[in-house]
Formats: sequence, C-alpha cells, structure tokens
Amino acid sequence: MDFENYETDGFFDELIDNQGRPRPCAQLLVETINKLPKGDLRRRQEASERAMLSMGITFNVYGASEGTERAIPFDIVPRIIDGQEWDGVEAGLKQRIKAVNRFIDDIYHKREIIKEGVVPEWLFTSSKGYLPQCQDLNPPGGVWAHVTGTDLVRDENGSFFVLEDNLRVPSGVSYVLLDRTLMKRNFPEVFHKSAVRRVVDYPIQFMKMLHKLAPEGVEKPNVAVLTPGVYNSAYFEHTFLARQMGALLVEGRDLVYDGKYVCARTVDGLQRIDVIYRRIDDEFLDPEVFRADSTLGCRGMMKAFREGHLTLANAPGTGVADDKVVYAFVPDMIRFYLGEEPLLPNVPTHLCIEEEALQYTLDNLDKLVVKPASESGGYGMLVGPHSTKKERESFAKVLRANPRNYISQPTLSLSRAPVLVGSHFEGRHVDLRPYILHSGDDSYVLPGGLTRVALKKGSLVVNSSQGGGTKDTWVVDRIPDMEEV
Repeated sequence: MDFENYETDGFFDELIDNQGRPRPCAQLLVETINKLPKGDLRRRQEASERAMLSMGITFNVYGASEGTERAIPFDIVPRIIDGQEWDGVEAGLKQRIKAVNRFIDDIYHKREIIKEGVVPEWLFTSSKGYLPQCQDLNPPGGVWAHVTGTDLVRDENGSFFVLEDNLRVPSGVSYVLLDRTLMKRNFPEVFHKSAVRRVVDYPIQFMKMLHKLAPEGVEKPNVAVLTPGVYNSAYFEHTFLARQMGALLVEGRDLVYDGKYVCARTVDGLQRIDVIYRRIDDEFLDPEVFRADSTLGCRGMMKAFREGHLTLANAPGTGVADDKVVYAFVPDMIRFYLGEEPLLPNVPTHLCIEEEALQYTLDNLDKLVVKPASESGGYGMLVGPHSTKKERESFAKVLRANPRNYISQPTLSLSRAPVLVGSHFEGRHVDLRPYILHSGDDSYVLPGGLTRVALKKGSLVVNSSQGGGTKDTWVVDRIPDMEEV
C-alpha cells in the first residue's frame, strides 16, 4: 500500500501537494507508510479500532435506531502541521479568546461595545445564549470562557479560517488524547524523529488553570467535573477527564448547597467543592435561577457562585458568544477591545437578519452553507450544493420565518487528508478543533487539537453525530532527513 495513485483532485491536501509529492513535514510519515509490507497498515488500523472498543471510547447518538452507543471512527493516517505554521494559528487563537472574554464581560456589565456602535443591541437581546440572570455577574478575573473549542478550516490555498467558536461545553478533547496514544504505538520512530508537540499534559494544564480560578483564600481547591450522567453523548469524556485530572466526577444528585458552599456527598460525608468544570447547559445548573424542573444541577449553586464561594467553568452566560451570528462580529471585537487586527480571519458570513443578506441567501441557496445560530453537531443546517430542490424550498420557508437565527457562508473547498479506504487511500474533507484554556493572565492552546474527518465521500459534514471520524493531529517541530530513517 502506498500513495503512488493518490489523487488530491484540486483540493489542498494536508499531506500531499498538488504535484503528488509529500509535504516536507509529512515526508517521513509518507515514506514510512510506503515501505510497509502489504496489508500491514490495514492490520494496524483494525488493531487500533479494537483497542478503542476495549477502552470504551464511545459516544451516544440520540435517536439512532441501531442503538445509542457507538465507537467513534478513527483513521490511522495522522494529519501533520508544520510547527512554524502552527505558531501563527496559536497566536490567533489566543488573541481571539481574549477579545471574546472581554466582550462577554462587557455585555453583562457596561456594554461599551454597543454604546460605541460597534455591534448592534439586538445582537445580544435576541440571542438564546444571553441570560438576564447573569447580569452583573463577576467571575474570577472577569474570565467567562475558560475552555474553548474553536473550529478551523483550510481553503484551497491552505489558509486557515475560523469556522465557529464553541464556548459553552466544547467536547472531543478525550479523543485527541486517546488518538495520540494509539498513534505513538503505530509509528513510534516517525513520531520521535518528527519532534511532535506533546498533548499528553493537557489534563495537567487544565487542572492548573482550574486551580487558578479557586475562590479567594483557597490554597488547595477541590475540583469536580459535573456531568448530566451516563446517557449524555459525551459521558465517556466526562469520566476520562475526571480520572486524568484527579477530579471528582459528580452528578447534580451528588451535590448539596449548605447555605454558603456547594458540597459533594461522599463516603466520608459532605466535601466542599471549590471549582466545578460543568458539562451541563446553563439552563440546568440551578433550578432556583434557571429551569425549575432541572434535576441535573444543584439548588443554590448560582448563589454560591455570585458570592464568590464557588467557581464555575465555563461561567453561566458564556453562551451569548456561542452564537453563530455573534461569531460574525468577533473581528470587530478584536479591533475594539485589543486595538489589533485579527490574526485569524472568519469565513465570510452573511447575517440573514439583514434584508439584503437574506435575499442574497435565498437567491443562492444552492451555492451556500446556511447554519442556525444556536444549534451544534451539524444539525439544522443546509449544505446548498448537496441539497435537493425540495430541501431548499422547505429551508427557504424556515429562513423567512426566523431570519435572526441563520447565517450563510460560501461553500469553501475544505482541505482534505488521506483516509484508509479498503486497501487504498482516498481524500476526505477535514476540519480542526484546537482547545484553548484561558485563565485571564495566560492562555494554553493544545497543539493541533482534534481533526474531524468527513468519512462519507464528498461530504463536508465532519461531526461524529453525522458520520464523521477522527484523526490524530501532529504539530511537528523537526523535518528529519530521510537518510536518518
């Protein structure tokens, strides 16, 4: 098996250039794969799949007729990014999360960005993520989004663009860590000689960041991961992260508010919790403040948070910036709050609430990607070039009925990467979700992050819930001479 007949089909390919040659950062891997005995890579792929099943690496699919739990598809050929190129991406991500946090804090306090006319007032008043209950809330250091998963794509020229920001409860980092474990077993020599940047210390970096958020005067904070429970789609990740970080894994029923602190029921009695990394949506956090019928959170949690006896990461209310319409204004936020030009551009975006943009979108539904502002997982969107006339006519009615809820973007020629299909390689579209940890005075960006791959031929939808899989992402700092191998 080799890459001799692999076709890039005019797309930017992550490993192979348009002349059919391996990119410098991928040359060692490509040559190593080309030298493998026939059938060896397929055997490694199947062994990796068995390992993922035995480790319980699964996700739940709501409403799936064949069962709720699946092993996430994994492809054995990693994506490789040159370290110097990654440094620029990392700087852009740090800049972005800094400005977005300033925006959230501003919206819940003075709203200077609105007073100055940089963004319109309707932007937050009509956002599903804006929570009046969080007005004048003061999270430690003014930081609201502590953990972010920002989705990036490359166009036909290989340029990176920000596709969307995931600020509430971004998932998938467990797959990054476990994919890496599998890949180090499969290509240890290539991995070592390429000086691939580490991802294994992410749980340590995460715990350090959470410790910084502890309430004032707490030197050794107790940290908990709050999960909705075993039926949540990302439950495996919740348990994995809690174990890796040495944090308590709790559900709402395990927590109680004692009038000042939120405590966990343990075999040794009540234990005060100082920091909660919550993996449940805002509306379920506290039935006294949000949904009265919620059993997933803890009554009194928001009171403890407001009074400074508990820190929640991410802070409730962060979802105001997790809106695809708000996303369109992030470059303006960067200029307004930081006085800088954006280092990472957005994908050009049309706001359907604007009459001209709505008409343009309706006239070009067959060419555009149209997304709802508040959905995730690839649901509720229209990929124009892959849609039928009937689907577009139906979507147009929804669009006219609620234009605020939609944006449209050009259908980018997303970059591709080789995927093992049977006994040969085929190109499949990919995106990238780096994870950013932000504590106010510092940011940590996980090198590379999660590469999601659309395993269906020609598909642009990479979400696991829509049939997508994952790849390991290598950020390499050294391009070895082939003679060393």
